[in-house]
Amino acid sequence: MSKLKWLILSGWLMIAFIAPAQKKMVPVYQVPGGKIYVSTQTDPGYAFDSARYTIFIPDSMPFLNGVFIHQHGCTMEGTGAATAFDLQYQAFAKKWNLALVGPDLYAAKGNCRNWRDAESGSGAALIKTLAEMGRISGYKELANLPWLLWGHSGGGYWALSMLKQYPERILAVFGYSPSVQPGTYPAAALKVPVLLRHAGPAGDACCWRASINEFHKLRSANGYAGIACTPYQSHNFSYVRYMAIPFYEAVLRQRLPSRPGAGYAAMNPVDRSKAWLGDTLHYNIYPEQVFPGDRRSAAWFPDAATAACWREYVITGTVIDRTPPPAPYHLKGMQVHGDSIVLSWKAAADIESGISHFNIYRNDRLIARFPATKAYQQFDTNGDNAYPLELPEMRQVIHYPVNDGGKLSVSTVNLFGLESVGTALSKE
Repeated sequence: MSKLKWLILSGWLMIAFIAPAQKKMVPVYQVPGGKIYVSTQTDPGYAFDSARYTIFIPDSMPFLNGVFIHQHGCTMEGTGAATAFDLQYQAFAKKWNLALVGPDLYAAKGNCRNWRDAESGSGAALIKTLAEMGRISGYKELANLPWLLWGHSGGGYWALSMLKQYPERILAVFGYSPSVQPGTYPAAALKVPVLLRHAGPAGDACCWRASINEFHKLRSANGYAGIACTPYQSHNFSYVRYMAIPFYEAVLRQRLPSRPGAGYAAMNPVDRSKAWLGDTLHYNIYPEQVFPGDRRSAAWFPDAATAACWREYVITGTVIDRTPPPAPYHLKGMQVHGDSIVLSWKAAADIESGISHFNIYRNDRLIARFPATKAYQQFDTNGDNAYPLELPEMRQVIHYPVNDGGKLSVSTVNLFGLESVGTALSKE
């Protein structure tokens, strides 16, 4: 079932808007915490068949600061919508006032060579969509906001191709096992922070050669490029978001325009005084100015915290979340059938590691887990796509007689097993 068909059948409130310039219907879906817009682009001038963009914009944002674009790889067409439903990425978007974009790029017989280069029309289709969504959503600044680019495999090639084509629009690039190489970069691309990840056995065409060549191409020209290798993982297996999110946050702190909602032309330059370098052989990290070896062969990072995350990632294959998630809120209880109560609540995902499940307590004793098994939402380690998309309402029925004076509370547990403080049910 297509993601668009699933949306319609799942019962979300749909609002249909007409984009005046295109004279076409654009579906908009109200989901918890925001709206999801779905735009399809076709053009005889494109080298591919069509593009579909699923875009999440958080509710009640006074303005947007940027756009996070999460591009799937070859043969992964149809998975792009997951980004818009990803609770962890939604929390990231709300913190930084971002729109989330999950593209699905389609080509005849699944040939990603027809879309992975920005000059195929895939760059122009994205720009056209953002302008259209700006008019429809009311966030007119969307057409000119700076981008955070993320790409896996063929999508990693696409992200680097976008860096080559539109460097002045880009805040940062994260390449997850990028394949092939897009050619020579203009001087402006050297000022954009880039972090590449590769894995698997030495010499693998996707995980090694392309990443290493692009890293050395950028670093030899004094570009802001880092590289992370996890040889015991593979091209399609990684906990890459645990490295990507702290990298993005470091860049956003330095590069977002000082004026809220300003366009890409107002981006700040990287603060070189905060830069760190990593020794890719021994994984030692240093402030850039005191690095003891050849700086242009070392991995570059925007700050000390990102360098520390990189060191942990290349050694262990992940970055451990050491802070608990935010507590649930708006906890309510409704007595039913005399001896049961329906608990309902809301919760924001942990930016570092999402939501695993919720614990329900009576008098500080665990009495239920929601959901009963598995995670509320997790992500696959192939395309970094969230699942399930259709999430159950945060609601649990428990045995609780009317005269039971016990204290009820709910806590959130993240994907690293850390638990928030409990939110107690008010007696009022």
